[in-house]
Amino acid sequence: QVQLVESGGGLVQAGGSLRLSCAASGGTFSNYAMGWFRQAPGKEREFVIAIGRSGGSTYYAMSVKGRFTISRDNAKNTVYLQMNSLKPEDTAVYYCAADPRVGPFNIRKLHEYDYWGQGTQVTVSS
Repeated sequence: QVQLVESGGGLVQAGGSLRLSCAASGGTFSNYAMGWFRQAPGKEREFVIAIGRSGGSTYYAMSVKGRFTISRDNAKNTVYLQMNSLKPEDTAVYYCAADPRVGPFNIRKLHEYDYWGQGTQVTVSS
């Protein structure tokens, strides 16, 4: 059983940056692909970005490509989401997710992930 805890959310002005962290425990971190999803008020949870088990492959939603990057430190059991050039439409609760089975063909699909964090709020003011 994997436990995930996100941190780093907050309030930032448009054009600013934030870095989210997701610390994992209770499993072998390097066995899990990691994803970030977000949910804005009144909207469905959506895929943002993901990274494969070794960190060699990354996957982006078109809305964040060129602005967001994902990385992982398997020695620290942590995945990071660096968010630059933030826009008001990036405002949402951001969730970290993990799964040992997802691969390139389903890594963007939230229903494929078994383990989720509690979420961290990101608010971008205009």
